[in-house]
Amino acid sequence: MSISAADVKKLRDKTNAGFMACKQALTDTGGDIEKAVVALRKQGLSVAAKKAGRQASEGMISAYVHMGSKLGVMVEVNCETDFAAKNEMFIEFAKDIAMHVAARSPKYLNKDDVPQSVIDKEKEIIQAQIKNKPPNVIEKIVEGKINKFYSENCLILQGFVKDPDITIEEYTKQKILVIGENIVIRRFVRFSVGEEL
Repeated sequence: MSISAADVKKLRDKTNAGFMACKQALTDTGGDIEKAVVALRKQGLSVAAKKAGRQASEGMISAYVHMGSKLGVMVEVNCETDFAAKNEMFIEFAKDIAMHVAARSPKYLNKDDVPQSVIDKEKEIIQAQIKNKPPNVIEKIVEGKINKFYSENCLILQGFVKDPDITIEEYTKQKILVIGENIVIRRFVRFSVGEEL
């Protein structure tokens, strides 16, 4: 089956993937653009997994200051080479992350950064709210609510402010596929006028 350049362009516009990757995905899915999007996302996950072990020691610090200058964010995003750090897509990604932090106010980068004392306190509160339920039900509710806590408070698990259907982790993996290098969100800080640190 022959794949039209218009379809490849449509898929590229939707995914930001390279020309050949889009053409191959369309060929593999019989020209179905929606299936090709899914195929590219899956491919992005496997490519990102392969690149995840590679050292990312280049990159940039991006800043975002909200209108009125009452809220500001700084975020460090790393990649493998100085060349990629100057790539327009990488710069845009770093700005998106800074803007997301301003909008969604995460407290931690990932699950590993959440202190055990915070998790213990959350569990204690949840268990007090549902103490009359059977033990096996309590366990499942606690697990579900802790996962919700992570998705609300950990940057990489939050739904991306520009596209809530994907998490920041998935958005990062999409950019790894397009840029071709490991990308790591290293750290962030959010300032709000009058707020205690």
